[in-house]
Amino acid sequence: MSSHAPNQAHVIPLRPAPRAPTPAAKEPLWRDVVGDVLRRERLAQERTLKDVADAARISMPYLSELERGRKEASSEVLAAAARALGLGLADLLALAQGQLARPAGARPVRTGTAPTGPRRTEARVSSLRGEVRLAA
Repeated sequence: MSSHAPNQAHVIPLRPAPRAPTPAAKEPLWRDVVGDVLRRERLAQERTLKDVADAARISMPYLSELERGRKEASSEVLAAAARALGLGLADLLALAQGQLARPAGARPVRTGTAPTGPRRTEARVSSLRGEVRLAA
């Protein structure tokens, strides 16, 4: 018997190995975006879940689930939550649209205390539309 190594072929690929496709940025879920807007607005106004839930006439656990993106809310519930925060439903939707239009990974940065109330919200919503309004 001979003591030589077994024959092993060395394979040279004719084409480079295909690259794995880079995953496209994942579209956010609507409930996550709306929940994030509700939470940001509530925190900007320094209000508690209980306060906003009572004003909207919805349960506190349900509002919490909305803010965390765990529940899909009806338009009636969204309108009630928006009103409790001093927003109209159109304002809430405009803020959500503004968040969707942002590049992936861009998050709003809050510095200091933001003024509360409809003027601040109106200025933010109109800035999303490219308008400039001065509050009286």
